[in-house]
Amino acid sequence: MLNKTPLWKYFTVIFMLLLCGLYALPNLYGEDNAVQISSSRNAVVSSEMIEDISAHLDAASIPFKRIDFKDDRILVRVNDSDSQLLARESLENLLGDDYFVAMNLAPDTPAWLENLGAAPMKLGLDLRGGVHFLMEVDMKSAIEKSLDGAKSDLETRLREEKLRYRGIRVVGDDLEIAFRSADVLESAQFYLRNNYGEMTFSEKDDLTLRATYTPQRLTELRDYAVKQNITIIRNRVNQLGVAEPLVQKQGQERIVVQLPGIQDTAKAKEILNATATLEFRLVDLEGDVSSAVRGRVPPRSKLLYTRDGQPYLLKKDVMLEGSHIVDANNSTDENGFPQVNIDLDGKGGSLMSKGTKNNVGKPMATVFIEYEATDKEDAEGRTIFEKKEEIINVATIQAQLGSSFRITGIDSVAEARDLSLLLRAGALIAPIQIVEERTVGPSLGKENIELGQTAIIYGLIAVLVFMLIYYRAFGVVANIALVVNVVMIIGIMSMVPGATLTLPGMAGIVLTVGMAVDANVLIFERIREEIREGRSPQQAIHFGYDNAFSTILDANITTFIAGLILFAVGTGPIKGFSITLMIGIVTSMFTAILVTRVLVNAVWGGRRVEKLAI
Repeated sequence: MLNKTPLWKYFTVIFMLLLCGLYALPNLYGEDNAVQISSSRNAVVSSEMIEDISAHLDAASIPFKRIDFKDDRILVRVNDSDSQLLARESLENLLGDDYFVAMNLAPDTPAWLENLGAAPMKLGLDLRGGVHFLMEVDMKSAIEKSLDGAKSDLETRLREEKLRYRGIRVVGDDLEIAFRSADVLESAQFYLRNNYGEMTFSEKDDLTLRATYTPQRLTELRDYAVKQNITIIRNRVNQLGVAEPLVQKQGQERIVVQLPGIQDTAKAKEILNATATLEFRLVDLEGDVSSAVRGRVPPRSKLLYTRDGQPYLLKKDVMLEGSHIVDANNSTDENGFPQVNIDLDGKGGSLMSKGTKNNVGKPMATVFIEYEATDKEDAEGRTIFEKKEEIINVATIQAQLGSSFRITGIDSVAEARDLSLLLRAGALIAPIQIVEERTVGPSLGKENIELGQTAIIYGLIAVLVFMLIYYRAFGVVANIALVVNVVMIIGIMSMVPGATLTLPGMAGIVLTVGMAVDANVLIFERIREEIREGRSPQQAIHFGYDNAFSTILDANITTFIAGLILFAVGTGPIKGFSITLMIGIVTSMFTAILVTRVLVNAVWGGRRVEKLAI
């Protein structure tokens, strides 16, 4: 028994070490202070702007390292935080309100590593600095919006059943349906109670029926509003280039938004407030636009304007809401004119097919809706939002549309790109307001990193010294494996999408350092026992590794399960700790069992050994 290692194990160890080492390498290069320029919906960022920006910064005597253009954004890298602040203010004056100019931290990874997909670990807010927002969904607006949809649906159903009514209006959180006679009211009440389960219906005076959402439906609306807003906020932040955002639910009606690396609170608010609602409506060709402008708007239409101030009469019934859009991208048609290609979900495809079936050749408008905060507050002290609607595109329906269609008649490529960005980002179910905001400065994040690194280094040195003294030559093997383990953790954390290193995560790495050595201690002590029982050194190594394996596996599996539960039910810092813990468990198993065995066999295997230095 000479303990020879198969060739495939050597290749496995070498491959994993090279792979993790390569992807851990970007973490050595640090980050640059930078100013990020991205476009609002009224402008487009292009590489041609780099020359003007460079000349402007030179004229303002603001030093910079270089200017990069990537993913429709410009990144100006500067030497320090003072230059970063000056550059942001100067570029804001140069570019105006059509562009977002935000301070950021940009990885200084070499191009050859970026081409391989290598990037430094994503750092959490407590390490990188950035902004934290606690946002509250305006549930009143969500319920009002749902009631508007229910109102249109009830009008359609009652007309189909030929139940004549005088009118339907929204009153608070209810709908009131006025009828012409008691007989019609009774028939309508019977029909609606049997075919409209999400509402309860009760009679009022004066031939009026009151419709109220059931408690279950109200709960569903609130949950849907929060979940949909989380998805849309995350999409919009990603589209505008904010790196590693955290967007998650807190409580029943609130959303936590963390933007690591963003140092400008005002610009972060602009990014978040850029979220909006999109709707598709048919143009009312029968109404008189000039009469509507003078105040005589038909009851089933509404008057809206384009950005250029051109008025259009649109039908009140909404064909499709932006929440059904799955994807949108801009391109050009066969004649070279810009267009936007849109993909809808299943429900959206059915709605669009139904809405356009009998309207081929008619114009359809895309309406952009913003909710802007006012100085007014409601009785509960919450900010009142003002709804602003604007037509951003009017296109002719060429054929019955389904889950995929295109918008044409767009003036420019920039407008098509901008429209596709808005459509991809989706529509907020209800407006949101910021109820709490915090800024973590980069200096505090830097201090946290330095303290965390110090803890890891001191812990690593202490363990290395102990293993070297107590296990001598085998301690050297364990120490090499321990360093490999730390490199693998950093490499895997850099590779895994969504893995973010936080301050508790650094504590997880320190804990993993001790756990990785623990497995080696079990193996080495088992080898010592085998030697004391009279086995030869080669037999002691073989039985020591084999007999310790089940104990190591059981201990690590139970710890991994605990980490998995922490990740599943925890939030924020707890998730950060659990991620590093689970990755550390996997890498420590690999290094303790495979890497040390390969090293031990390379030194002592394949030959006769009289005594082991252990």
